[in-house]
Amino acid sequence: MAGRGLPMLQPQIILLKEGTDASQGRGQLLSNINACLAVVDTVRTTLGPRGMDKLIVDEKGEITISNDGATIMKLLDIVHPAAKTLVDIARSQDAEVGDGTTSVVLFAGELLKEVKGYIEEGVSPYVIIKGYRKAAQLAINKVKEIAVKIEQDNKDEFRDLLLKCSKTAMSSKLIHSHKDFFADMVVNTVLTLDQEELNEKLIGIKRVPGGAMQDSLLISGVAFKKTFSYAGFEQQPKYFKNPKILSLNVELELKAEKDNAEVRIEDVNEYQAIVDAEWSIIYSKLEAIVKTGAKVVLSKLPIGDLATQYFADRDIFCAGRVPAEDLNRVVNAVGGSIQSTCSDIEEKHLGTCESFEERQIGGERFNLFNGCPAAKTCTLILRGGAEQFIAEVERSLHDAIMIVKRTIKNNLIMELSKYLREYSRTIEGKQQLIIGAFARALEIIPRQLCDNAGFDATDILNNLRMKHAHGNIWYGVDINSESVADNFEAFVWEPALVKTNSILAATEAACLILSVDETVKNPASEKPQAGPPMPRGGMQRALRGGRGRGIPRR
Repeated sequence: MAGRGLPMLQPQIILLKEGTDASQGRGQLLSNINACLAVVDTVRTTLGPRGMDKLIVDEKGEITISNDGATIMKLLDIVHPAAKTLVDIARSQDAEVGDGTTSVVLFAGELLKEVKGYIEEGVSPYVIIKGYRKAAQLAINKVKEIAVKIEQDNKDEFRDLLLKCSKTAMSSKLIHSHKDFFADMVVNTVLTLDQEELNEKLIGIKRVPGGAMQDSLLISGVAFKKTFSYAGFEQQPKYFKNPKILSLNVELELKAEKDNAEVRIEDVNEYQAIVDAEWSIIYSKLEAIVKTGAKVVLSKLPIGDLATQYFADRDIFCAGRVPAEDLNRVVNAVGGSIQSTCSDIEEKHLGTCESFEERQIGGERFNLFNGCPAAKTCTLILRGGAEQFIAEVERSLHDAIMIVKRTIKNNLIMELSKYLREYSRTIEGKQQLIIGAFARALEIIPRQLCDNAGFDATDILNNLRMKHAHGNIWYGVDINSESVADNFEAFVWEPALVKTNSILAATEAACLILSVDETVKNPASEKPQAGPPMPRGGMQRALRGGRGRGIPRR
C-alpha cells in the first residue's frame, strides 16, 4: 500500500509484441508525405511528349524500358507502406481508363506537397481532407460542364475524332514519331469489336522480333504462332476457304506401354490384344473426328505423329498444344465449343470462318483465321528490332486502345485551376487556403510538361493564366512551338473520364495518407538461431549457479 501523499504507481501494460515498430504523431504524417514525394520524383520526368524513359532491371536480370506510369510503379517494388498507395492508384487508373497513370501519381504527390506546410504548422488533417474533397467535387462538376459530347451519327466525323484521341494518347509514348500509322491501326482495331461490348480481351497482341515498326499489321480475326508439329505436318494443307473448325481438349497421341505395369497374361496373343486395343482406341477417335467433316482440328493437348499423319492423308489441318487463351479466342470468334471427347460431336459444336491459312511473318509462322462470324475480334502483330522495344510498343498501343474506347473530348487542366482559384476567394476560413492549394496542385501538369521539355515553366504558366483569365478555356502548353496554343484547334483531345478518374483517385489517395497518424509494423518472425553445442554437464552446472566451461556465473 502506498504511503500518505505518495502517488499510486500505474501498472505497465504491454500491448504489442517486443520488437514492434510504432511511429505516430505529426512526425509520422510528414514522413509518409516525404516517402510519397520521393516516389513522385522517380516518375516525374516521364510525363509528356518530351518525357524520359526509365530502364528497370529486376532481380532476375530482366530489363524493362518504359515511360508508362503504371508499369514503372509496378516494377519499382516499393516497400514503404504509405507510398504503396500511389502504386494502387496508378494501377486503378490503368485498369479503369488505360492512360493518365503518370499524371495521377504526379497530382497526388503535389496535393500532399501543397499542404505539407500546413501540417507542420499544426492544421488538423481533417480540415485539409474536407477541403480537398470539396475541391475535387467542384473540379469534376466543372469537367462535366465544359466537356463536349460528340455524336456518333456521322461515321466520318466520329472516326476522325477517334483518330485525334488516339494520336493524343500516343504523343508521350515511344511510338509518337509513327503515331499516324499506329493511330489508324488502333482505330481500326477498336471499330472491329462489337460496339456495344467493346471487350478489349478479344484483341490479341503478338510480338515478332525483327523488321521495322511499319511492318506491324492488323489481322481481322484470330492469329497465333504455329505450335509444335510432328512428322507429317508439312504434308497437311495450309489454306482453306469456309472450313469447319473443331476445338478439342483431347490428347491424340499413342502412349507407350508401361513397362512396370502388372498385367497377368498366359500367352503372347493376349499381350498383342492389349496393344491392339490401344491402337483401336486412338483410331476410333480419329475416325470420329474425320466423320464430323472438320477441316481444321485444334487441341489444347498434344496431337502426336500418328494423328498428324492420319489427318495429312485426309487433307485435314491440325494443331496441338494450342495455348488456352488463343483457343478460347478462336472459339469465341468462329463459334462452336471446346469438346472434351471425340464421340457425339454434332454440327453445332463446330465453328467456321471465311478463310484459314498458315503464313510466314518475320521469322515465325502464324495460323490465321479471317472473317470470323461469331464474334468480332482481331489480332495485332507487332514488329520491331528489340524485345524490350516491342514490349513498350505494346504498352503504348494498349493505352491508345483504352482511350479510343471513349468518345468524349475533355478540357485542359488549367481551366480547372482558374475555376477553383476564383471559387476559393468566395469562401472564408481555412477552406479558402485548402481549395487554393488544390488549385495550385493542378498546375503541376503543365509545369512538369514545360520542365521535361526544357522550357521556361514560369513564363509559359503566366501566359496560360493570362489566356484563361480572358476566357480562352482550351489553351494549353504547345510543345512544338515552345509556347501556348489553343488545344481545341490543335486536336489535343482525350475522354473526360481520364481527368475525372485522375482527380478522384489522386484526391482519395492524398486524403488516405493524410488520415494516417500512426504506423505499427509488426516484427518479422525469425527462426531461433542454433547456438554452439553445450558441453556435457554444463547445463547442470549452470542451473546450480556454478561456473561451467564457457558459461559465466550470473
